[in-house]
Amino acid sequence: DNAPVSRAVVVAAALFSVPFGLRSRFLDLGLSHQNLYENLRIWRVIASLFAFSSSPELIFGVALLYYFRVFERQIGSNKYAVFIVFSMTVSVLLQILALGYLKDPSFNPLTSGPYGLIFASYVPFFFDIPISTKFRIFGLQLCDKSFVYLAGLQLLFSSGRRSVIPGLSGILAGLLYRLNIFGIRRLKVAGYATSLFSRLSWPFSNNSYQRLPIATTDDNIPHRQTHQMQGAHTTTPDPTESSIVPRLFPWVLIVLLQFRLSH
Repeated sequence: DNAPVSRAVVVAAALFSVPFGLRSRFLDLGLSHQNLYENLRIWRVIASLFAFSSSPELIFGVALLYYFRVFERQIGSNKYAVFIVFSMTVSVLLQILALGYLKDPSFNPLTSGPYGLIFASYVPFFFDIPISTKFRIFGLQLCDKSFVYLAGLQLLFSSGRRSVIPGLSGILAGLLYRLNIFGIRRLKVAGYATSLFSRLSWPFSNNSYQRLPIATTDDNIPHRQTHQMQGAHTTTPDPTESSIVPRLFPWVLIVLLQFRLSH
């Protein structure tokens, strides 16, 4: 809800992944030195941006895409669409350069899927989403962001070295967007383009949603809210087990599904 661009990316990833998966042609979609420099096909490049290489990657990737929809709600669909186009384009260019420079057969083909968008989203996730809950599991100090990082690590090394290059390319693309190279963060997609995603998406009820907390400063807080916040001091109670378990359950379920599929 209230994230039509993210919804369109998730639907596109599923629509591209499932048909190729049924035909066992996942490996045919990955970018390789031969497919790029000897037998270039545009449809293969486009399909490689959305179709995941395996069912476990599809599960983890769609879960992370769904989780990162919060950024669209924070910056708006117009700017988030620019972030998607920029991160995926830069990521693909970096992958092409890496294949041309390495020329190592063990990297061919690279794993396919929206790795550029997923791992570029980890940059604002690291800098802008603060830790809201800390807890211990089996003596390990964890936080509410730990399982999102673990899911990303699982996806990063899901296909060995073939998935590391797309993941690192996505992180570099996210850093370039963070640095506002060429003033990219000021660009917006036209309103009719984002409204098109809403029209193409199926209807959802306008239920309220809960935003993830973001790091705020006095510069991005309205003046009236600043006066309301002055002198107000609230304490956050320690998290209880009943509040932690529902938050961890989706990621634990994904890990169990991954173990089931890999065995």
